[in-house]
Amino acid sequence: MNVCDYAHARLAASRAIPFLLGSILLLNGCRSTREWRDQADERANQWLQKAQQDVNGKTEPIIVETPADTLRRRLLLDQKLQQTDAASLGITDLANTERWQNNKHLKPFVDDLLAAKSTWNTAEPIALSLADAIVIAARHNRDFQSQKDALFQTALALDLEDHQFQNTFSGMLASTLSSSHNGDRRNTGLTNDATLGVKRTFKNGIELTSSLSVDLVKMLTGDRGSSWGILGDASINIPLLRGAGEFIAAESLTQAQRNLVYAVRDFEQYKRGFIVRIANSYLGVLQSGQRIINQEENYKRVVTSTRRSRRMADAGLLPEYQFDQAVQDELRARDNWVSARLSYEASLDAFKILLGLPPDAKIETMTSELDALQLACQTLGGEGEITNYSQVPAADAPVVLKDVDNKNAGPYEIDADKAVAIALKNRPDLRNSLERIEDAQRDVLIKEDALRAEMTIGGRASIGESRGLGQANSPDGSFRASRGTYSVPLYLNLPFERTRERNAYRNSLINLERAVRNFQRDEDAIKEAVRGKTRNLLENRSRIVIQRQAVRLAERRVKSTDLLLQAGRAAIRDVLEAQNALLSAQNSLISAVVTYRINELELQRDLGILSVTADGDWHEPSLNDFD
Repeated sequence: MNVCDYAHARLAASRAIPFLLGSILLLNGCRSTREWRDQADERANQWLQKAQQDVNGKTEPIIVETPADTLRRRLLLDQKLQQTDAASLGITDLANTERWQNNKHLKPFVDDLLAAKSTWNTAEPIALSLADAIVIAARHNRDFQSQKDALFQTALALDLEDHQFQNTFSGMLASTLSSSHNGDRRNTGLTNDATLGVKRTFKNGIELTSSLSVDLVKMLTGDRGSSWGILGDASINIPLLRGAGEFIAAESLTQAQRNLVYAVRDFEQYKRGFIVRIANSYLGVLQSGQRIINQEENYKRVVTSTRRSRRMADAGLLPEYQFDQAVQDELRARDNWVSARLSYEASLDAFKILLGLPPDAKIETMTSELDALQLACQTLGGEGEITNYSQVPAADAPVVLKDVDNKNAGPYEIDADKAVAIALKNRPDLRNSLERIEDAQRDVLIKEDALRAEMTIGGRASIGESRGLGQANSPDGSFRASRGTYSVPLYLNLPFERTRERNAYRNSLINLERAVRNFQRDEDAIKEAVRGKTRNLLENRSRIVIQRQAVRLAERRVKSTDLLLQAGRAAIRDVLEAQNALLSAQNSLISAVVTYRINELELQRDLGILSVTADGDWHEPSLNDFD
């Protein structure tokens, strides 16, 4: 190759290198908003699935997007409910403006809930089963959505920590037009810079950075000279004492990984409590509805008694003051009936709010759910009478009280010690509390490391020459290793002053003590809760048996006192008291049945065995699986 050919090749290279660097920067640095979002979702879901697999042995999607159509939106539109703004319908209904476009920032998906419930006519009142209510709440309850958001954001935080230990690329293009006057003439020039860099922090604490810069300068006046330079730079820092090793250097990543595991476990326990909340509210609405029926029947009985007492008083068979007593009881019955109806409406509104639906939506619960619950509780405690006086012993015979036994017990009535053993093994939040002791121990060791001397050995290499506007007439930069600059620095920071680190170390020991106490507190609280729930089940089963018999006795008493009143052998007060006793027994029975069912769910929650998905599907396991 002759001199001219070499010059032309060098000139071509001087123009090609900045172009190639610029192309690389543009191709790798320009992504759409949707691509950035998809990348974040992909990384967060990868971390979530890994943590779920480690914790639960299975994975489930955590969806934080709002569906394109929701039941709330459908109800607002189809039932023509009041609304303030398009935001009442949902985020996907926000108006597009000059600056905001929904399709750019939002990624709504099509939920299968409405498709699966195609029989729902949202223009008419919708009757929900308990299973329906839980599925709807899993999609619309705001607190539940916030829990999923927090879990997803914890995964994003872990991804950010992990990114600190990955290759981090950077790129910059700059072009500067400069003009100055040197006293004789004005000089104008153009400087073009392209820089491509990469940085990597290794989990053992080593930091490596490198960059490649290309400069192209050209004078636009005078002799119009030009020159290009290329400069490569690399450095490395290796900690030898303080901050060295993966245990210390990768602590932020370790803690982020554990935080995601904790978040997955907390979400699992939260879902169990969420199921109990929805069931409690749903059954509470059914209980309020049954109270209306009981109050209405009692109101009718009282009205009938008042009419009869009026006729008997007119016939001289009943004193006038007893008629007044009947009227007073009728007024009281009416007041209770009205109050029961309003209480039902209030509980129904609160239930709809809990589901995440408008309180004015036409939503109903299924009374068949309560009927099935009452049917399931019929066998609890057996059918025998608690008080049986078919054969009466002598009045002075010793009274032997019969203790409550486990005959005809429910499927979740187990020994308290066995229940505690199951809970201590399965409660994910207790596992979190235990592992936070490990975090505190690790923190002590890290704070101890900070007390040591700091020694870092480094390395720096710089090859090539950069060019500025004042060097436009200089020869092109040379990129030769033999002309590079190299250095190997060694830094030593002796631990003369470590007051901050000393106090941090002492605080870490205190935090360890606190973590142990917190674990002991959580363990004892779980024992107390589980033992309490086993007692509550036994108590409520006993109460169901008592109230069943109380209802039967009260029904007989109402009939007998009514007949005696007609025969002139009883006062109206006896009839009214019998009716009130029947109403009280009926309400107490339905309350005991509902409370027993809630206690069953609460026990499963406290044992950590209630199986729930993020979509609201749930399953009650058999305790035989935990022997």
